[in-house]
Amino acid sequence: MTADFPLVRLRNAWRSTHPWIFQKLVEKPAQKPRPGTIVDIVGPEGEWIGRGFYNGHSRIALRILETDRDVPVDAGWFARKIAAAVSLRRDVLRLDETTDAWRVVHSEGDGLSGLVVDRYGDLLVVEYFSAGMFRHREWIYEALRAQFPGCRFHAFADEHVQKQESFDFRGSEPAAPAVITEYGVRFRADPAGAHKTGFFADQRENREWLSRQVAGKRVLDLCCNTGGFGVYAMAKGGADEVVGIDIDEDVLAIARGNAKLNNAQVKFVQADIFPWLRDAGNRGDRFDVVILDPAKMTRDREQVIPALKKYLDMNKLALGVVKPGGLLATFSCTGLVSEEQFLDMLRRAAFYAGRTVQVLKVAGAGPDHPWLAQVPESRYLKAVFCRVLD
Repeated sequence: MTADFPLVRLRNAWRSTHPWIFQKLVEKPAQKPRPGTIVDIVGPEGEWIGRGFYNGHSRIALRILETDRDVPVDAGWFARKIAAAVSLRRDVLRLDETTDAWRVVHSEGDGLSGLVVDRYGDLLVVEYFSAGMFRHREWIYEALRAQFPGCRFHAFADEHVQKQESFDFRGSEPAAPAVITEYGVRFRADPAGAHKTGFFADQRENREWLSRQVAGKRVLDLCCNTGGFGVYAMAKGGADEVVGIDIDEDVLAIARGNAKLNNAQVKFVQADIFPWLRDAGNRGDRFDVVILDPAKMTRDREQVIPALKKYLDMNKLALGVVKPGGLLATFSCTGLVSEEQFLDMLRRAAFYAGRTVQVLKVAGAGPDHPWLAQVPESRYLKAVFCRVLD
């Protein structure tokens, strides 16, 4: 066994292939390693299990990174893992042919639990979800520079993550925005602005698919954020009219800039979608295509039922402004809400709205957001495209 790594012992036998081991299964070491220390993990009888990050302050006490005891987790290990993640996007998925904005590392999906990296042209946005990834950030930056020579970095961690994982990071100096292109449509990605990573690259394939359904149509983009779906609909899809609604004036300013980048005549309105939809429904305003892409509803398992109720309310109202035979594209990025729960919510919303919904396509995030079968937590985005028949 590699003597360089502290030893952490489990209370019970470990037979799972999931990379997370929770606090209650772990014996407290006599000399507690600092949060994010790389340790060797052994079972109750001393059998070697794996190597990964230890954090005695986190509910996820251990994050297994390596299961070959002859392979150290060091700078070279990070370089190989990140190179493999980049190769998937470039050599297998061939994303560079359609865009210069894609997810470089998707946490457990790429074997790098607690790390997310997004690329926006020459700008790499690094988000830490674990103390271990934050503690070893210089290895990460070195590995990323090798794959993207001359790149810029913007790094951050959400406050709730820092509290859960017991580390302190105020974030890097704000990076200048990058202008990216996907499927010929241009966007300004600004990680220091309204959206934490700068742009929602996970919806790329969903935007492109929907843009092929909107020619000559009247489109409503609810919770439009920085205008992704609406700009696609007008600039690429040939929609006749596009209205984007969001409550946040800061993101609407970016959305207007994105529309201007593409010479797209999109009307953006600052409003709460609930009263706006009620008013539209009361005056009989109808759209051929309605897009509903709200922000994450909750990170708390105790709040899933209230989150589903909110989804129900907004989808019921959205269905009320779809023309008979029109399209509804509805999304959830709340990871704690399953696809089954989201589809059941849509069924109930259609019932209460008195509409018949025909599901055409169920999708998720783009293929640059892979997830392991044994780690479904990495799968978060639900996308449902449907016709409203009556």
